[in-house]
Amino acid sequence: MNGASREALAAARERLDALTDSTSVDAGSLAEELAAVTALLHREVSLRRVLTDPAQPGETKADLAQRLLGTQLSGNAADLVAGMVRSRWSQPRDLVDALEELADLADLTAAQKAGALDTVEDELFRFGRIVSANNELRAALTDRKATAPAKSELLHSLLGRRANATTERLVTRLVNAPRGRSLEAGLQSLSKLAADRRNRMVAVVTSAVPLSDAQKQRLGAGLAKLYGRTMHLNLDVDPSVVGGIRVQVGDELINGSLADRLEDASRRLAG
Repeated sequence: MNGASREALAAARERLDALTDSTSVDAGSLAEELAAVTALLHREVSLRRVLTDPAQPGETKADLAQRLLGTQLSGNAADLVAGMVRSRWSQPRDLVDALEELADLADLTAAQKAGALDTVEDELFRFGRIVSANNELRAALTDRKATAPAKSELLHSLLGRRANATTERLVTRLVNAPRGRSLEAGLQSLSKLAADRRNRMVAVVTSAVPLSDAQKQRLGAGLAKLYGRTMHLNLDVDPSVVGGIRVQVGDELINGSLADRLEDASRRLAG
């Protein structure tokens, strides 16, 4: 997103945080409502354009949203959507993207309140690895001819009772409504949102052999000092990794041994 849309999304996220900070607000239910509005505006292109028309006053668009959606949503969800359409968006699609992000954030907030955010984050990462390694599964989940109920049933057979309910909801929503994204890209976005929820960065760590607890702690501490933010480690094992370990933080790829990298990080900090 650019310009006005980025500012509108930031304001909407602040309003969402204010809502979900209240113990009286069910973040999971709010997520479902925002996801329903996302699906509606994704289908109804003309309505999306009307609600983001820069020539119309913000209050006029907010009143229209309240009239159309107010009876179908809780007061909190309706007010949040109305506030979003009051804002200026660079293009109509940005409003839908923002609503989808807020729905995902509300679900992640519900997981955080339940003390399950770390679990959800790890499960999203693991599921992404499974999809990348299983072409047959990926094909089944991205088959345009398959119905949403069929895909949901497949995901439930894979994740039900094995994964957190929030993980299953997020993945199911992504699979049934990819909105032009690849499955891998969508899972990566969800993982990033989960990390951002704790104001953390994600390091994807691939090692030739499993790391010990002490190595994990040393690596996490070294990366946190290097990047100045708490670091969540997504761990994977690949015997073919050259040098024993590979670390990717965002677009930066770090190759080399664990000890050498930590020593280098310490030297950079000292300098």
